Amino acid sequence: MNFKKYLPYVIAMLIFVIASIVYFNPILSGKKIKQSDIVQFSGMSKEIVDFRAENNEEPYWLGNAFSGMPAYQVSAYYPNDLVRYLDKAVRFLPRPADYLFLYFISFFVLLLALNVHWRVAIVGSLAFGFSTYLIIIFGAGHNAKAHAIGYMPLVIAGFVYIFKQRYLLGFVITALAMALEIYANHPQMTYYLGFTLLILGIVEFISALQKKVLPKFAKQVAVILLAVIIGVGANAPRLLAMKEYTAFSTRGKSELTINPDGSPKQASNGLDKEYITQYSYGIAETFNLFIPRFMGGGTVEKLDENSNFYQFLETNIGRKGAKENANNALTYWGKQPIVEAPAYIGAVLIFLFFLGAIIVRGKIKKWLVAATIFSIVLSWGKNFGLITNLFIDYVPLYNKFRAVSSIQVIAELCIPLLGILGLQKMISSSISSEEKIESLKKAFIITGGIALLFMLTGGALFAFEGIRDENYKQLPGLLEALIEDRKAMLFSDSLRSLLLVTASSGVLWMLLQNKLKEHLAILLIGGLIVFDLVSVDIKYVNKEDFVRAKNVSQPFSLTKADQQILQDTTHYRVANFTTDPMQDGRTSYYHKSIGGYHAAKMKRYQELFDYQLAKSNYEVLHMLNTKYLIVGEDKVEVNPDANGNAWFVNKLLPVSTANEEILALDTINTKEVAVIRKEQLLETPSLKQDSLASISLKKYSINELIYESSTNSEQFAVFSEVFYKKGWNAYVDGELTPHYQVNYVLRGMFVPEGNHTIVYKFEPEVITQGKAVSLFSYALLLLLPIGWIFYQKKK
Repeated sequence: MNFKKYLPYVIAMLIFVIASIVYFNPILSGKKIKQSDIVQFSGMSKEIVDFRAENNEEPYWLGNAFSGMPAYQVSAYYPNDLVRYLDKAVRFLPRPADYLFLYFISFFVLLLALNVHWRVAIVGSLAFGFSTYLIIIFGAGHNAKAHAIGYMPLVIAGFVYIFKQRYLLGFVITALAMALEIYANHPQMTYYLGFTLLILGIVEFISALQKKVLPKFAKQVAVILLAVIIGVGANAPRLLAMKEYTAFSTRGKSELTINPDGSPKQASNGLDKEYITQYSYGIAETFNLFIPRFMGGGTVEKLDENSNFYQFLETNIGRKGAKENANNALTYWGKQPIVEAPAYIGAVLIFLFFLGAIIVRGKIKKWLVAATIFSIVLSWGKNFGLITNLFIDYVPLYNKFRAVSSIQVIAELCIPLLGILGLQKMISSSISSEEKIESLKKAFIITGGIALLFMLTGGALFAFEGIRDENYKQLPGLLEALIEDRKAMLFSDSLRSLLLVTASSGVLWMLLQNKLKEHLAILLIGGLIVFDLVSVDIKYVNKEDFVRAKNVSQPFSLTKADQQILQDTTHYRVANFTTDPMQDGRTSYYHKSIGGYHAAKMKRYQELFDYQLAKSNYEVLHMLNTKYLIVGEDKVEVNPDANGNAWFVNKLLPVSTANEEILALDTINTKEVAVIRKEQLLETPSLKQDSLASISLKKYSINELIYESSTNSEQFAVFSEVFYKKGWNAYVDGELTPHYQVNYVLRGMFVPEGNHTIVYKFEPEVITQGKAVSLFSYALLLLLPIGWIFYQKKK
């Protein structure tokens, strides 16, 4: 075996491992990064994790948040999930270094597919991985997003190989990469990847049409589709479960036609348009990609003692107050609600992108430029409503995702890719030195000119006023001082970008003048890129984000309120009114909460909160079996009127519409009356009161509840558990028995007279269906390449 042939790839792997560990070096001392979203996830998933450890099985339901919901989008292991082990093999480093390594290695494969020299490919991979946006998402805990982004280049690499007619290699990479991409479980990122691939397909189709080779293109598309289908099929349990649940989640269509205030509600089969476009990138804010603090950086930045803001405060309120406020100055003056950091791609990379757009030829350039423009325009959201509204209204699934600015992830991939292809062209012999010099001049004039323009005139072009400036108007003159600092940021960072562009141009100029060796020029460009990006990244995600491992594994400490409640060993629910219950994962860590933290909670439950709980309807708290109310860190109130786990009602109130159903909860006594939709029953029977009737919960498990009842006549029982028809089955003495949705979100059923055992089991058929599909997909993934090899040998 020729080991020298593989040495470059070993070197690349070592560089990527070292770079990942060095950037996140606190992992070497056993520390872990503290991420706000992951902290909330720890609360949401606690019951599932404990159940999994104790029973060695998956419940697929959770009961500790939102009074119960499917666990599909929280934490679930699926049968035949073999791709999970492949993912673990790729991400072998401690978190979050594993995701950074994934960025590097995946982009490296893509660059090799595009015939980029391995040295340049290493530089390109570091450039992609250290892009500021891809780093700052670790601080917020968007691990699933990072996971999905990490596999994007690998999927594209598979497509590239197929379009280059390396069918077997392309097929295998595409199928495996697509399986891994979907496994990462961030549908929004995968959806945006679809746009990227669609644009690539359109460019390839036009090229095939011009060259009159459509049959070859059709063959390539067929191979791609087969590989994608197999990759999708390998994740069938996950995808089928997600598809089934989507209709019942906040991403699905609501039956309600009125708002909580009674006004008419705009019909929609997805998220609210205002909610979708809440995080819309400003048109001018796009220059953040090139000049890091073009709009003041993150929402909060630290200003030093030389800043106008600090000096003004020191003069007016003293040194201590100045220091406290300057550490959290509201420097961002864009229109987005919150910005962790600018989505900085890098001055050097933007310069190389323009260089690539000039010097690179062919369909790859057309694809990358088109995809970049597409991404940036759509990221403007409501700031460019003409296009955004068109996509929300007419493009399938586009209205299922919020934060339209996230589509810039396409540009995060395409800009460094074209930039590195441009760098590759500068060291290749396929074009003349004159053309290289002319392209270099044009790229320098464009990017250097932009930086110089904002450096000299930026202070006069904008007002520098932000949406939070009201916070500083109580002290006259303070806002003006802050605005001067915002101007200074724009000036200094414009100068910074200008210097980096100049330095990069200088390196390439000396290369073309034969004053630098090729490998040294690549090393210098790589050094400039890494310095450019890491020096910005480190301001927002650094060692201060790491804590002791115990603080991550046990993120919530017990309060006196928690300890008091936990003395009760029965099954009940808790409402935490010290925070927003619908954005609270902490309470779920220790208790069965009526609230929780999830972007795709059940729609009916969200509506119950918006229309009833938000108006302090205690009858709804009672029917959810809310026994304890946390009203302070050390203060708990007991609710003596909680309905319990199950109870018999005296009357059924039939209604015809969802509006009537939700509004009926305004006035009913939930202990006596249950609201039910007419279509569930052929007729509404009258119920005989039985003062001696009883029903009680004898055993609670996440996916199984056992009750015992005793009645002298048929009764109607209401259970304080969330109704979900796609999985929960009810059995009376072992016999499957119908149960109904009542009180908008709960379960109810007719209980025959006598003594009975009632069992609810969560038995989702969708998991069984998906299991068979995934097994078949893995079989195809194994057998098709083997068959292809034998066919080629025989041929």
